[in-house]
Formats: sequence, structure tokens, C-alpha cells
Amino acid sequence: MKALWKKLVIFLIAVCVIAGLVFAFLQGRKEWTSEAQGEKPVGAAPNVGRTANGEAVISLDEDRQKLIGLETATIKVSNLPPEIKAYGHVVDPQPLVGMSSEIASARASLDASSKEYERSKALFDQGQNASAKALQTTEAAMKHDQIALRTAETQLMAAWGKAVSSQPDLPAFVQSLAAHETALVQLELPTGRLINQEPQSARILPPGESAAIEGRFLGPAPTTDPQVQGEGFLFVATNSSTELTPGLALTGLLQLPGDPVRGVVVPDTAIVRWAGGAWIYAQTSQTNFTRREILLQQPDSGGWFVTNGVGPNDFIVVRGAQALLSEERKTEIKPAD
Repeated sequence: MKALWKKLVIFLIAVCVIAGLVFAFLQGRKEWTSEAQGEKPVGAAPNVGRTANGEAVISLDEDRQKLIGLETATIKVSNLPPEIKAYGHVVDPQPLVGMSSEIASARASLDASSKEYERSKALFDQGQNASAKALQTTEAAMKHDQIALRTAETQLMAAWGKAVSSQPDLPAFVQSLAAHETALVQLELPTGRLINQEPQSARILPPGESAAIEGRFLGPAPTTDPQVQGEGFLFVATNSSTELTPGLALTGLLQLPGDPVRGVVVPDTAIVRWAGGAWIYAQTSQTNFTRREILLQQPDSGGWFVTNGVGPNDFIVVRGAQALLSEERKTEIKPAD
């Protein structure tokens, strides 16, 4: 009897062990299947081809587009006045402040000596207490002050040009520069570049990612930068943020008379930089994207003014362009032998 119970216990234990092994096998198979499905790529792998012009075309199905967060949009049309790039700096106003003070002092002296001469002349003509010698002395003092004023004004014109010296309210103009409320900017064309008409204005581009600052044209620059040796122009710009400090080197875009250039503004988020160039992806069908090179002609609000590679009716990738380039580059990586 004891032997029978012993065999029964052993049998039950064996059944439990076998059942446990079967359960473990089934559970493991379920997890393996789940992992295999999780590792399965979402959407088909990208396919890269070429257009007749040699442009790269990458094909992505909609699932993979969603996976990398691709977004497309049309771009806005823009018109840009004819412009030419120039280089320059913010002019230090301190020498101008000194000359302006000399002119103001000379003008005050002349005003005083002129009044003294007129008083002496009136007394002399009326036969009152004013000698001819006293009249001559006051006249000489007045003429001396006239010469001093003309000399100071001539020096100002020679150093700063007619555009500055002929300002309607020179003291207020100089005070604004000295307080850094405005800035005087000199921009010069590269050597050998000439324009046959004066610029209308300028877009001044400080270093970094700052927005362009509008510059009002004053006139030709009286001096030339010895390093640039190009035709120069003076502009005045509002300096509300005190960004234009004296001596700051900057770039400017001289706006010239003429018909505006028609183009589009490409957002910064749509531009990828690769192989020394700037590129965008144009959506040419539901699943095809063509990489096109563009020339970043002029910076614009939130992007760049462009006249090639893309038109106003084109859909371009505005989000996920860098991921699209990465997908394209993956197809060029060959497995090691």
C-alpha cells in the first residue's frame, strides 16, 4: 500500500513538472513573437533614386513619414528690391562731437562780436561816445570770428562730407549719435564694384542672428577704407537696442532703384546644409521627395529669400528635413564585407 502511494506522489510531481515546462515554453514563445513584432520596422525602408537632372529623390510611405514627423507646406511669394552686398563698420562719433562743439563755440563768439560791432557802429554813426579805433577793433574781432567759424565748418565738411555737415539741425544730429540713439554707418562696395546711382537705403546686418536694421541714406562717404578700397556710402540707423557700437564690423545690403526681384521666402526649418551647400526637399508626389540645392540670397524674417530651386506653388518639407536627409544617407551606407 505504501509503495502504491509513493508511485502516485511521484506521478503527480512529474505531471506538475511537465505542465510547468509547457507553460514556460508557451509564455516564452508569446514574448518572442511580441518582441519580433516590435522590432519590425514601421513602413517600408526608404528608396533613393535620381531624376533626369541628377537630383536625389527619396521615397517614403506615409507610415514612415509619420514616424519621422514630416510636415510640408507651400511657401510665400516675396519681392525684393535690387540689392548689392557691401561691407563696413559703425563710425565713431567722438571726432564729430569735437568738431560740432568747435563750430558751436565759433558761432557763439561770432554772435557776440557781431552784436558788439553793431553797437559800436551805431554809436559812432550817431556821433556818440565811440571812436573810430574802437569801431575798427570790434570789426576786426567780428571778422576774426567769421574766419574761425568758416574754418571750423570747412574742416567738418572735409572730414565728414556734405551729407553730415549740411544736416538741418547738426547739434541735434550729433547729440543723437553721441547718446547712441542713432548710429552712423559707413558701407563700402568690394573693390572693382561700382554703381551708377545712389542707393535708396540699406539693410544693415550686425554679426550673429540679429534681424536686419534699416539704414537711411545720407550720402557718399568722404573717405575710403584702406583695406576695402571701394566706393563708400553713409547711412544713419536707429539704435534703440544699442546694438550698433562704434567700430563694429558689419555687412549691409544696399537697396538700389529699379524693379524688384520676384522670389520666395524659405523658412529656416526647411533648409538642410550638406556638402557645402544649402538644400530643401520638395514633395513631388504623395511619397516622393526631391532634394534640391538653393542659393541663400538674402536673409528674411524667419528664413531666406530664394529665387532658384523652388517656386511659390511647390510643397516643401518644413519640418523633418534633417531627418529626411538622414534617411537618404542611410541608403548609401553599405554593410562591411
